[in-house]
Amino acid sequence: MLISEQMTYEVSSGYKINITEAGPKDGPPVVFLHGSGPGASGTSNFSQNVDAFVDAGYRVVLPDLIGYGQSSKPENIDYTLTLFVDTLYEALCSHGIQQAVLIGNSLGGGIAIQLVADHPDFVSKLILMAPGCIEELDIYFAMPGIANMRSSFGSPDFGPEDQRRLIESLVFDPVHVTDALVNERFEVARTQPKEVLTRMKTHNVRPHLSKLTMPILLFWGRNEEFMPLTGIDYFFEACEDVRCITFNKVGHWVQLERTNEFNRYSIEFLNA
Repeated sequence: MLISEQMTYEVSSGYKINITEAGPKDGPPVVFLHGSGPGASGTSNFSQNVDAFVDAGYRVVLPDLIGYGQSSKPENIDYTLTLFVDTLYEALCSHGIQQAVLIGNSLGGGIAIQLVADHPDFVSKLILMAPGCIEELDIYFAMPGIANMRSSFGSPDFGPEDQRRLIESLVFDPVHVTDALVNERFEVARTQPKEVLTRMKTHNVRPHLSKLTMPILLFWGRNEEFMPLTGIDYFFEACEDVRCITFNKVGHWVQLERTNEFNRYSIEFLNA
């Protein structure tokens, strides 16, 4: 994965947000927003996608959300959608981003939708992979992947093998779960407070879907254990310009399990 620089920005709340960047400075910016879960970060979620976008001429921006990666990990707070969006937006502005394509997976997708609602001129196109925050929390917490994740990470004995099992639940085929990926994410997870999951309080952004007037590309795995497939219909019913690609025998991480197709379809969509 080609990395050109890494920066940390202190936002007005006093928290620090880490941003990793690759690609040409004068290229159109594409911001990848990772999901939740123990050990998540911008680089670990999208390492297989960065080089293709850089080769296509895009400026790839990989923030670590608050509570994740190398960003601040405050304890004894609620991790609200407003907290995620506000700290991210302020850091991106400090990084010199005035308008961008947002590519969001899971929680990152929900953040992208709320960011459009708060700052509609900031986003030119959206690519969303099984985006979250379009159902009530009790529906998500009942999904097997999320229920397992909250239970496992809440254990005081959470270790590398627990980390491996959680990553395997994100994909249909565990062949994609390498030792390097497990180790990278566990090094982050061991520094995260439990509140990043136990006190996550994201609101439902489905009422904002009708405000998404920019072109949207959706990806969804048919073997999804985290985000119900009913979310696809929400977009088709509410949005003006949306298309969706679904894959059989693919789980939550389309960008990893179908890397080449995800990269190709996404870049074609951006170039159109």
